[in-house]
Amino acid sequence: MRALIFDLDGTLVDTVYAHVFTWQQALAEAGMPIDGWRIHRRVGMSGGLFTRAVARELGRPISEEEALALQRRHAELFEQMMPERRPLPGAVELLKHLREAGIIHGIATSGARPEIDSSLEALGIGDETVVIERGDVARAKPEPDLFLACAERMRVSPQECYVVGDAVWDLLAARRANMLSVGLLCGGYGEEELARAGAYRVYRDPAELNASLDELGVLP
Repeated sequence: MRALIFDLDGTLVDTVYAHVFTWQQALAEAGMPIDGWRIHRRVGMSGGLFTRAVARELGRPISEEEALALQRRHAELFEQMMPERRPLPGAVELLKHLREAGIIHGIATSGARPEIDSSLEALGIGDETVVIERGDVARAKPEPDLFLACAERMRVSPQECYVVGDAVWDLLAARRANMLSVGLLCGGYGEEELARAGAYRVYRDPAELNASLDELGVLP
């Protein structure tokens, strides 16, 4: 049976632009102003990979101490800005449908606890769902480790998994994991970008995906 592995931010919860704004603010406070659109193109990477990408944008190295300070400040600002999380259209209904239909699914996110706990709660995700977070693997997206760990925990082969994500980093990691991928537009990437990155199908949001599950061959 096919299984679904979901990214979290921008795929199931409406948090991408909050991440952009709070990263931008954290960087500005540290004397590293950077354009918001450049940050958006990096959301979905781990914090460590993100700060290395920012260093390239700034044209100067960021020390490990600076990187850790930036990650801590981003987490503080994000929690202040988003104490409650808003599921994207159809996300709760999609996950409920999958549970009721007995379709295997899990979450694999570059985020970490406790930051992701509010998002999981807003989606109604309980202990019965496999959740792989940044601390569970050695490398985050665009490396495949998160998705491979999720498949292993679900006891499904990578070839039987679809990755559902909103960013090119999700789709690149899926290709490296030898998994098909589905792109969602609700994270801000365009349809052409997602298709070019390898998406088998592209849908507007979780609601449209839920109405189109038959196209993926996952329904019993």
